[in-house]
Amino acid sequence: MTAAQMPYHVAGRRLVAVSSGAAVVISPPPVLYIVPDGGKSVCPGAGAGRESTFVPGPGLFADVTPLRESVEFRWLWAGQSLSSIGSFMTMVAVAIQTYDLTGSSVAVGAISLASLVPTLLLGLFGGSLADAVDRRRLVLLTGCGLMIVSLLFAVQALLDWRQVWLLYLLTATSAAVSAIDVPARRTFIPRVLPVKRLQAAAALSQLSFQVAVIAAPVLAGVLIASAGLEAAYGLDALTFVAVLVSVRRLPPMPPDSGGSKLGLRSVVEGVKYAVNHKLIGMIFLIDLNATVLAMPTALFPALAATRFGGGPRTVGYLFAAIGVGGLIAAILSGPLARLRHQGRAMLISVAIWGAGIGSVGLTHNLWLAVTFLAVAGAADIVTTVFRATILQTKTPDDLRGRLNSLDFIIGLGGPNLGNVRAGTVAGLAGPTISILTGGAACVLGVLLLTTNKTFRRYDAST
Repeated sequence: MTAAQMPYHVAGRRLVAVSSGAAVVISPPPVLYIVPDGGKSVCPGAGAGRESTFVPGPGLFADVTPLRESVEFRWLWAGQSLSSIGSFMTMVAVAIQTYDLTGSSVAVGAISLASLVPTLLLGLFGGSLADAVDRRRLVLLTGCGLMIVSLLFAVQALLDWRQVWLLYLLTATSAAVSAIDVPARRTFIPRVLPVKRLQAAAALSQLSFQVAVIAAPVLAGVLIASAGLEAAYGLDALTFVAVLVSVRRLPPMPPDSGGSKLGLRSVVEGVKYAVNHKLIGMIFLIDLNATVLAMPTALFPALAATRFGGGPRTVGYLFAAIGVGGLIAAILSGPLARLRHQGRAMLISVAIWGAGIGSVGLTHNLWLAVTFLAVAGAADIVTTVFRATILQTKTPDDLRGRLNSLDFIIGLGGPNLGNVRAGTVAGLAGPTISILTGGAACVLGVLLLTTNKTFRRYDAST
């Protein structure tokens, strides 16, 4: 749970908010992952092994079989879906409260800084901790911590303390706890589902996240207007009850081989594994290529004013387009299960992302630009699903916490760097040149990354 300003959208894994004409990334979305060959499962009927790592998809729409077959997954999915709604409501509430207290968009933007710094500082050590202890017990503790933070948000609003520094402190505390919670939580799904159901679980996670992003701001607005800020904060705290109940139902989940010793050496071991692994290193490079070079959201206010002749409503359309494209892709994610060459699919989808972003700079027609952005958002969902699949199928269980923490940090830092790049180029040459060159650079980067034959030829069915 982190706080940030509105408006925002989700581009696959990236939740993005805008303030004072600049976009900032708040948090990567939660995602469900795939278990490696030979991985262990704690659910009856959950298997492992090469023969079950690939099965044909069920059809056009998202496969809900994991929800039907696994009680554990059903509880985890429901708890996380409710928590996502509550967390987004808190983001809206903190932004509104900060602006009400200060009247400053700069102050609102600083909320994201308060969230980013502890995440970057503690993220890798959070993964190391997740690989050293029982992950179920760890998430129960962090879940309680996050619920307490939400309750403190509610108390300060109810008592009208009107202290901006307290909002920053609570936001930073929440981000620090989340840096430990997220890597540990992401290890659960590979242990509660059979391998053949896990790609469908990844798509369901994306679907629930996209729905939460759309529904939560509306609910927050209505609730804050009718019952006050404390109601939104309090409802967020209540959603953690569902999370804690879902996790409490799980058996103990210590890492394989007894786990690793917490410390810097453990962190370095995880980073070395990622850097030296041909596939995992590539998925991180591909994501950085997409976000650092072609993250467009910092440009939307300027593009709306200078290219499309619009104001805030036009900015909203541009932001919404990527999220709508992502939602449609998540709903129609069934065919992804039939794609064997996941590396190739990632390369193609990132190229489509870059081409879609760059194409916005070629048109003065708002609705054509919206279409390009929707296509880019849909492509980013595809990238997200296969990124998760490759990461977890090639990561041993005793390293999964550290690799997930590295994934978490890259997913948070890359888009922020991308928005810095976009804003800097726009300041020098204008927003149109910035979005054109960013999209083109992304596509060129994909062409360079395609030279990696191992990744390009990777076949998940063998």
